Amino acid sequence: MAEPIRILHFADLHIGMENYGRLDPESGLNRRVADFLERLDTVVAYAIDHAADVVLFAGDAFRTRNPNPTHQREFAQRIHRLSRAEIPTVLLVGNHDVPVMEQRASSIEIFATLDVPYVTVAARPDLLRFETRHGPLQLATIPYPVRQRLLTREQFRQMRQEALDRAVSETVVSLIAGFAARLDSQIPAVLTGHFSVDSAHWGSERSIMIGRDVAIPVSALTDPAWDYVALGHIHQHQDLNSGNMPPVVYAGSLERVDFGEEKQPKGFCWVEVQRGATTWQYVEVQARPFITIRADVRYEAHPLRAIERAIAGCDLIGAVARLVVQMTPEQEPRLRDADLSPLLTEAFFAQINRDVERTARDRLDGLEPDAMTPLHLLERYLQSKGKPDAEIAPYLAEAQAIFAEDTEA
Repeated sequence: MAEPIRILHFADLHIGMENYGRLDPESGLNRRVADFLERLDTVVAYAIDHAADVVLFAGDAFRTRNPNPTHQREFAQRIHRLSRAEIPTVLLVGNHDVPVMEQRASSIEIFATLDVPYVTVAARPDLLRFETRHGPLQLATIPYPVRQRLLTREQFRQMRQEALDRAVSETVVSLIAGFAARLDSQIPAVLTGHFSVDSAHWGSERSIMIGRDVAIPVSALTDPAWDYVALGHIHQHQDLNSGNMPPVVYAGSLERVDFGEEKQPKGFCWVEVQRGATTWQYVEVQARPFITIRADVRYEAHPLRAIERAIAGCDLIGAVARLVVQMTPEQEPRLRDADLSPLLTEAFFAQINRDVERTARDRLDGLEPDAMTPLHLLERYLQSKGKPDAEIAPYLAEAQAIFAEDTEA
Protein backbone atom coordinates (compact mmCIF):
# COMPACT_ATOMS: atom_id res chain seq x y z
CA MET A 1 0.00 0.00 0.00
CA ALA A 2 1.25 3.48 -0.87
CA GLU A 3 2.28 5.82 1.92
CA PRO A 4 -0.42 8.24 3.06
CA ILE A 5 -0.49 11.86 1.94
CA ARG A 6 0.28 14.07 4.94
CA ILE A 7 -1.92 17.14 5.25
CA LEU A 8 -1.87 19.92 7.82
CA HIS A 9 -5.34 21.46 8.14
CA PHE A 10 -5.87 24.73 10.03
CA ALA A 11 -8.27 27.67 9.87
CA ASP A 12 -9.59 30.94 11.30
CA LEU A 13 -6.48 32.96 12.06
CA HIS A 14 -8.20 36.35 12.41
CA ILE A 15 -4.93 38.28 12.50
CA GLY A 16 -5.76 41.76 13.75
CA MET A 17 -7.76 40.84 16.86
CA GLU A 18 -6.54 43.36 19.44
CA ASN A 19 -9.01 42.93 22.29
CA TYR A 20 -7.39 42.40 25.69
CA GLY A 21 -4.03 43.60 24.39
CA ARG A 22 -1.65 46.56 24.40
CA LEU A 23 0.95 47.89 21.99
CA ASP A 24 4.39 46.31 22.14
CA PRO A 25 6.81 49.24 21.56
CA GLU A 26 9.58 46.94 20.31
CA SER A 27 7.65 45.24 17.52
CA GLY A 28 5.03 47.95 16.92
CA LEU A 29 2.34 45.23 17.09
CA ASN A 30 -0.46 44.84 19.57
CA ARG A 31 0.51 42.05 21.95
CA ARG A 32 -2.64 40.13 21.11
CA VAL A 33 -1.83 40.29 17.39
CA ALA A 34 1.55 38.81 18.29
CA ASP A 35 -0.28 35.92 20.00
CA PHE A 36 -2.08 35.01 16.77
CA LEU A 37 1.14 35.26 14.76
CA GLU A 38 2.98 33.03 17.23
CA ARG A 39 0.31 30.37 16.81
CA LEU A 40 0.81 30.59 13.04
CA ASP A 41 4.57 30.20 13.60
CA THR A 42 3.80 26.93 15.39
CA VAL A 43 1.75 25.68 12.43
CA VAL A 44 4.43 26.56 9.89
CA ALA A 45 7.20 24.95 11.95
CA TYR A 46 5.15 21.77 12.43
CA ALA A 47 4.43 21.49 8.69
CA ILE A 48 8.10 21.88 7.82
CA ASP A 49 9.44 19.64 10.62
CA HIS A 50 6.97 16.86 9.78
CA ALA A 51 7.41 17.17 6.00
CA ALA A 52 3.78 17.93 5.20
CA ASP A 53 2.76 17.11 1.65
CA VAL A 54 0.04 19.80 1.62
CA VAL A 55 -1.06 22.59 3.95
CA LEU A 56 -4.76 23.47 3.84
CA PHE A 57 -5.79 26.81 5.32
CA ALA A 58 -9.61 26.76 5.47
CA GLY A 59 -10.17 30.51 5.47
CA ASP A 60 -10.29 33.77 7.49
CA ALA A 61 -6.73 35.06 7.49
CA PHE A 62 -7.53 38.45 9.00
CA ARG A 63 -9.93 40.08 11.42
CA THR A 64 -11.31 42.43 8.76
CA ARG A 65 -11.74 42.44 5.00
CA ASN A 66 -9.31 45.34 4.74
CA PRO A 67 -6.33 44.39 6.95
CA ASN A 68 -3.58 46.90 7.50
CA PRO A 69 -0.32 46.41 5.55
CA THR A 70 1.65 45.38 8.64
CA HIS A 71 -0.69 42.47 9.33
CA GLN A 72 -0.57 41.46 5.66
CA ARG A 73 3.22 41.55 5.75
CA GLU A 74 3.38 39.33 8.84
CA PHE A 75 1.02 36.78 7.33
CA ALA A 76 2.90 36.78 4.01
CA GLN A 77 6.27 36.20 5.69
CA ARG A 78 4.98 33.00 7.27
CA ILE A 79 3.28 31.69 4.13
CA HIS A 80 6.50 32.43 2.27
CA ARG A 81 8.32 30.05 4.64
CA LEU A 82 6.05 27.25 3.45
CA SER A 83 6.69 28.26 -0.16
CA ARG A 84 10.46 28.17 0.35
CA ALA A 85 10.08 24.70 1.86
CA GLU A 86 8.27 23.66 -1.36
CA ILE A 87 5.12 22.64 0.51
CA PRO A 88 1.96 23.14 -1.58
CA THR A 89 -0.27 25.50 0.40
CA VAL A 90 -3.93 26.19 -0.35
CA LEU A 91 -5.44 29.44 0.97
CA LEU A 92 -9.23 29.23 0.97
CA VAL A 93 -11.15 32.51 0.94
CA GLY A 94 -13.32 32.88 4.05
CA ASN A 95 -16.02 35.42 4.90
CA HIS A 96 -13.44 37.70 6.55
CA ASP A 97 -11.36 37.58 3.35
CA VAL A 98 -14.15 38.37 0.87
CA PRO A 99 -14.16 41.98 -0.38
CA VAL A 100 -17.29 44.11 0.07
CA MET A 101 -17.59 44.55 -3.71
CA GLU A 102 -17.06 41.60 -6.04
CA GLN A 103 -14.79 43.68 -8.30
CA ARG A 104 -12.30 44.26 -5.48
CA ALA A 105 -9.44 41.93 -4.59
CA SER A 106 -9.64 39.69 -1.54
CA SER A 107 -7.12 40.19 1.26
CA ILE A 108 -5.16 37.08 0.14
CA GLU A 109 -5.41 37.48 -3.64
CA ILE A 110 -1.90 38.98 -3.82
CA PHE A 111 -0.40 35.47 -3.60
CA ALA A 112 -2.15 34.51 -6.85
CA THR A 113 -1.32 37.84 -8.49
CA LEU A 114 2.40 37.37 -7.78
CA ASP A 115 2.19 33.66 -8.67
CA VAL A 116 3.97 32.72 -5.44
CA PRO A 117 5.42 29.22 -5.91
CA TYR A 118 3.52 26.37 -4.22
CA VAL A 119 0.72 28.70 -3.04
CA THR A 120 -2.81 28.36 -4.43
CA VAL A 121 -5.56 30.86 -3.60
CA ALA A 122 -8.97 29.15 -3.73
CA ALA A 123 -11.36 32.02 -4.41
CA ARG A 124 -13.91 30.03 -6.44
CA PRO A 125 -15.43 26.55 -6.18
CA ASP A 126 -13.07 24.26 -8.04
CA LEU A 127 -11.72 20.73 -8.29
CA LEU A 128 -7.93 20.73 -8.21
CA ARG A 129 -5.28 18.05 -8.51
CA PHE A 130 -1.90 18.16 -6.80
CA GLU A 131 1.11 15.94 -7.40
CA THR A 132 2.55 15.51 -3.90
CA ARG A 133 5.66 13.68 -2.69
CA HIS A 134 3.42 10.73 -1.81
CA GLY A 135 1.26 10.64 -4.90
CA PRO A 136 -1.63 12.56 -6.45
CA LEU A 137 -4.35 14.27 -4.43
CA GLN A 138 -7.76 15.55 -5.54
CA LEU A 139 -8.95 18.65 -3.72
CA ALA A 140 -12.38 20.27 -4.05
CA THR A 141 -12.58 23.85 -2.77
CA ILE A 142 -15.71 25.66 -1.54
CA PRO A 143 -14.84 29.19 -0.38
CA TYR A 144 -17.32 31.17 1.70
CA PRO A 145 -20.66 31.10 -0.18
CA VAL A 146 -21.35 34.58 -1.55
CA ARG A 147 -24.84 34.72 -2.99
CA GLN A 148 -23.89 37.22 -5.72
CA ARG A 149 -21.43 34.66 -7.08
CA LEU A 150 -23.66 31.61 -6.75
CA LEU A 151 -27.02 32.99 -7.90
CA THR A 152 -27.96 35.17 -10.83
CA ARG A 153 -29.36 38.60 -10.10
CA GLU A 154 -32.70 37.54 -11.57
CA GLN A 155 -32.83 34.58 -9.19
CA PHE A 156 -32.57 36.54 -5.97
CA ARG A 157 -34.12 39.88 -6.97
CA GLN A 158 -37.61 38.96 -5.74
CA MET A 159 -36.68 36.44 -3.05
CA ARG A 160 -37.15 36.94 0.66
CA GLN A 161 -34.11 36.41 2.85
CA GLU A 162 -35.14 32.95 4.01
CA ALA A 163 -35.62 31.78 0.42
CA LEU A 164 -32.28 33.28 -0.56
CA ASP A 165 -30.50 31.41 2.23
CA ARG A 166 -32.14 28.18 1.14
CA ALA A 167 -31.14 28.77 -2.50
CA VAL A 168 -27.50 29.42 -1.54
CA SER A 169 -27.40 26.30 0.61
CA GLU A 170 -28.90 24.17 -2.16
CA THR A 171 -26.41 25.56 -4.68
CA VAL A 172 -23.47 24.64 -2.43
CA VAL A 173 -24.87 21.14 -1.91
CA SER A 174 -25.20 20.76 -5.68
CA LEU A 175 -21.62 21.94 -6.22
CA ILE A 176 -20.27 19.42 -3.71
CA ALA A 177 -22.25 16.58 -5.29
CA GLY A 178 -21.01 17.62 -8.73
CA PHE A 179 -17.39 17.53 -7.62
CA ALA A 180 -17.90 14.11 -5.98
CA ALA A 181 -19.28 12.74 -9.26
CA ARG A 182 -16.15 13.86 -11.12
CA LEU A 183 -13.63 12.24 -8.76
CA ASP A 184 -11.21 9.50 -9.78
CA SER A 185 -12.10 6.72 -7.32
CA GLN A 186 -8.51 5.48 -7.23
CA ILE A 187 -7.01 8.75 -6.00
CA PRO A 188 -7.37 10.20 -2.46
CA ALA A 189 -9.92 13.03 -2.39
CA VAL A 190 -10.34 15.89 0.08
CA LEU A 191 -13.06 18.52 0.28
CA THR A 192 -12.26 21.84 1.95
CA GLY A 193 -14.83 24.52 2.67
CA HIS A 194 -15.52 27.65 4.69
CA PHE A 195 -19.15 27.61 5.76
CA SER A 196 -21.51 26.58 8.55
CA VAL A 197 -22.84 23.04 8.90
CA ASP A 198 -26.27 22.62 10.44
CA SER A 199 -25.13 20.21 13.20
CA ALA A 200 -22.05 22.18 14.31
CA HIS A 201 -21.60 23.75 17.74
CA TRP A 202 -21.24 27.53 17.54
CA GLY A 203 -19.21 29.81 19.79
CA SER A 204 -17.83 33.35 19.87
CA GLU A 205 -17.38 33.50 16.09
CA ARG A 206 -20.96 34.78 15.86
CA SER A 207 -19.92 37.99 17.66
CA ILE A 208 -17.34 38.83 14.96
CA MET A 209 -19.28 37.50 11.98
CA ILE A 210 -18.93 39.30 8.67
CA GLY A 211 -21.60 38.58 6.08
CA ARG A 212 -24.87 36.71 6.33
CA ASP A 213 -24.47 33.05 7.22
CA VAL A 214 -26.20 30.01 5.71
CA ALA A 215 -25.93 26.41 6.89
CA ILE A 216 -25.12 23.32 4.83
CA PRO A 217 -26.60 19.95 5.88
CA VAL A 218 -23.96 17.56 7.21
CA SER A 219 -25.40 14.84 4.96
CA ALA A 220 -23.94 16.72 1.97
CA LEU A 221 -20.43 16.14 3.35
CA THR A 222 -20.48 12.48 4.38
CA ASP A 223 -20.30 10.99 0.88
CA PRO A 224 -17.70 8.15 0.97
CA ALA A 225 -16.23 9.62 -2.23
CA TRP A 226 -14.34 11.95 0.12
CA ASP A 227 -11.50 10.75 2.32
CA TYR A 228 -11.43 13.85 4.52
CA VAL A 229 -13.48 17.05 4.78
CA ALA A 230 -11.43 20.04 6.03
CA LEU A 231 -13.64 22.85 7.31
CA GLY A 232 -13.15 26.41 8.53
CA HIS A 233 -15.47 29.14 9.84
CA ILE A 234 -16.51 27.76 13.26
CA HIS A 235 -13.94 28.26 16.01
CA GLN A 236 -14.67 25.19 18.11
CA HIS A 237 -12.78 22.09 16.98
CA GLN A 238 -15.18 19.22 16.21
CA ASP A 239 -15.70 16.14 14.06
CA LEU A 240 -19.24 16.28 12.69
CA ASN A 241 -19.21 12.66 11.51
CA SER A 242 -18.57 11.22 15.00
CA GLY A 243 -15.48 9.22 14.13
CA ASN A 244 -16.98 7.68 10.99
CA MET A 245 -15.61 7.95 7.47
CA PRO A 246 -15.04 10.41 6.05
CA PRO A 247 -13.96 12.65 8.94
CA VAL A 248 -15.85 15.97 8.67
CA VAL A 249 -13.66 18.23 10.76
CA TYR A 250 -13.60 21.84 11.85
CA ALA A 251 -9.98 22.48 12.80
CA GLY A 252 -11.16 25.39 14.94
CA SER A 253 -9.25 28.60 15.50
CA LEU A 254 -5.65 28.82 16.67
CA GLU A 255 -6.12 31.47 19.36
CA ARG A 256 -8.96 32.46 21.68
CA VAL A 257 -11.03 35.46 20.61
CA ASP A 258 -12.78 36.16 23.90
CA PHE A 259 -14.15 34.55 27.07
CA GLY A 260 -16.74 32.64 25.06
CA GLU A 261 -13.82 30.40 24.00
CA GLU A 262 -12.31 30.17 27.48
CA LYS A 263 -12.76 26.40 27.81
CA GLN A 264 -12.01 25.48 24.20
CA PRO A 265 -8.69 23.90 23.23
CA LYS A 266 -7.02 25.52 20.23
CA GLY A 267 -4.97 23.87 17.52
CA PHE A 268 -4.88 22.25 14.08
CA CYS A 269 -5.26 18.83 12.47
CA TRP A 270 -2.57 16.50 11.18
CA VAL A 271 -4.14 14.21 8.59
CA GLU A 272 -2.78 11.12 6.85
CA VAL A 273 -4.97 10.54 3.80
CA GLN A 274 -5.33 7.25 2.01
CA ARG A 275 -8.15 6.11 -0.21
CA GLY A 276 -10.77 4.80 2.21
CA ALA A 277 -8.36 4.68 5.18
CA THR A 278 -7.70 8.19 6.47
CA THR A 279 -6.40 8.81 9.99
CA TRP A 280 -6.04 12.15 11.73
CA GLN A 281 -5.13 13.71 15.05
CA TYR A 282 -5.74 17.05 16.71
CA VAL A 283 -2.58 18.94 17.68
CA GLU A 284 -3.21 21.44 20.47
CA VAL A 285 -1.22 24.69 20.55
CA GLN A 286 -0.33 26.83 23.55
CA ALA A 287 -2.99 29.48 23.11
CA ARG A 288 -3.13 32.25 25.67
CA PRO A 289 -5.32 31.13 28.59
CA PHE A 290 -8.52 32.98 29.46
CA ILE A 291 -9.60 32.70 33.10
CA THR A 292 -12.81 33.86 34.76
CA ILE A 293 -12.75 34.28 38.55
CA ARG A 294 -16.13 34.59 40.23
CA ALA A 295 -16.57 35.88 43.76
CA ASP A 296 -19.95 36.29 45.46
CA VAL A 297 -19.33 38.67 48.39
CA ARG A 298 -22.93 39.76 49.06
CA TYR A 299 -22.98 37.95 52.40
CA GLU A 300 -19.31 38.37 53.34
CA ALA A 301 -18.33 40.45 56.37
CA HIS A 302 -14.91 41.03 54.77
CA PRO A 303 -15.55 41.05 50.99
CA LEU A 304 -12.00 41.99 49.95
CA ARG A 305 -10.60 38.97 51.79
CA ALA A 306 -13.14 36.72 50.05
CA ILE A 307 -12.02 38.07 46.69
CA GLU A 308 -8.38 37.48 47.61
CA ARG A 309 -9.21 33.84 48.47
CA ALA A 310 -10.96 33.34 45.12
CA ILE A 311 -7.99 34.74 43.19
CA ALA A 312 -5.40 32.81 45.22
CA GLY A 313 -6.52 29.51 43.73
CA CYS A 314 -5.93 30.63 40.11
CA ASP A 315 -2.78 30.64 38.00
CA LEU A 316 -2.95 34.06 36.37
CA ILE A 317 0.56 34.23 34.93
CA GLY A 318 0.25 35.19 31.26
CA ALA A 319 -3.55 34.87 31.29
CA VAL A 320 -6.32 37.17 30.17
CA ALA A 321 -8.27 37.35 33.42
CA ARG A 322 -11.80 38.46 34.21
CA LEU A 323 -12.84 39.05 37.82
CA VAL A 324 -16.63 38.96 38.23
CA VAL A 325 -17.72 40.15 41.66
CA GLN A 326 -21.31 39.80 42.86
CA MET A 327 -21.95 42.55 45.39
CA THR A 328 -24.67 44.61 47.00
CA PRO A 329 -25.24 48.29 46.21
CA GLU A 330 -23.88 49.11 49.67
CA GLN A 331 -20.63 47.25 48.99
CA GLU A 332 -20.05 48.79 45.56
CA PRO A 333 -18.47 52.11 46.66
CA ARG A 334 -16.22 50.28 49.15
CA LEU A 335 -14.81 47.79 46.62
CA ARG A 336 -12.71 50.14 44.53
CA ASP A 337 -10.75 49.15 41.43
CA ALA A 338 -7.70 50.61 43.17
CA ASP A 339 -8.02 47.81 45.74
CA LEU A 340 -8.94 45.03 43.31
CA SER A 341 -6.48 45.68 40.46
CA PRO A 342 -3.31 44.91 42.51
CA LEU A 343 -4.70 41.40 43.11
CA LEU A 344 -4.54 40.70 39.34
CA THR A 345 -1.04 41.99 38.52
CA GLU A 346 0.23 38.55 37.43
CA ALA A 347 -2.25 38.48 34.55
CA PHE A 348 -1.32 39.47 31.02
CA PHE A 349 -4.53 41.53 30.95
CA ALA A 350 -7.25 41.89 33.57
CA GLN A 351 -10.74 43.35 33.68
CA ILE A 352 -13.12 43.75 36.61
CA ASN A 353 -16.84 43.19 36.14
CA ARG A 354 -19.21 44.29 38.91
CA ASP A 355 -22.42 42.32 39.19
CA VAL A 356 -24.35 44.60 41.53
CA GLU A 357 -27.54 43.24 43.02
CA ARG A 358 -30.34 45.59 42.04
CA THR A 359 -34.09 45.47 41.66
CA ALA A 360 -35.48 45.24 38.17
CA ARG A 361 -36.68 48.86 38.32
CA ASP A 362 -33.20 50.02 39.42
CA ARG A 363 -31.59 48.21 36.50
CA LEU A 364 -33.86 50.03 34.08
CA ASP A 365 -33.03 53.41 35.58
CA GLY A 366 -36.67 54.10 36.40
CA LEU A 367 -37.90 53.50 32.85
CA GLU A 368 -40.87 51.26 32.33
CA PRO A 369 -40.04 48.22 30.12
CA ASP A 370 -43.04 48.98 27.91
CA ALA A 371 -41.48 52.33 27.02
CA MET A 372 -38.19 50.74 25.86
CA THR A 373 -37.27 49.01 22.60
CA PRO A 374 -36.19 45.32 22.72
CA LEU A 375 -32.67 46.44 21.79
CA HIS A 376 -32.62 48.93 24.67
CA LEU A 377 -33.86 46.27 27.09
CA LEU A 378 -31.15 43.85 25.95
CA GLU A 379 -28.46 46.51 26.37
CA ARG A 380 -29.60 47.34 29.90
CA TYR A 381 -29.79 43.68 30.82
CA LEU A 382 -26.21 43.02 29.68
CA GLN A 383 -25.01 46.11 31.49
CA SER A 384 -26.69 44.89 34.66
CA LYS A 385 -24.66 41.68 34.37
CA GLY A 386 -21.43 43.67 34.42
CA LYS A 387 -20.46 43.12 30.79
CA PRO A 388 -18.17 45.84 29.38
CA ASP A 389 -19.27 47.83 26.33
CA ALA A 390 -16.76 46.01 24.09
CA GLU A 391 -18.52 42.70 24.77
CA ILE A 392 -22.03 44.13 24.60
CA ALA A 393 -21.65 45.65 21.11
CA PRO A 394 -21.51 42.33 19.15
CA TYR A 395 -24.65 41.06 20.92
CA LEU A 396 -26.50 44.25 20.04
CA ALA A 397 -25.40 44.05 16.40
CA GLU A 398 -26.60 40.46 16.11
CA ALA A 399 -29.90 41.29 17.83
CA GLN A 400 -30.46 44.29 15.58
CA ALA A 401 -30.03 42.08 12.49
CA ILE A 402 -32.55 39.57 13.87
CA PHE A 403 -35.07 42.33 14.68
CA ALA A 404 -34.64 43.74 11.16
CA GLU A 405 -35.32 40.33 9.58
CA ASP A 406 -38.48 39.93 11.66
CA THR A 407 -39.66 43.36 10.51
CA GLU A 408 -39.05 42.52 6.84
CA ALA A 409 -40.88 39.24 7.23
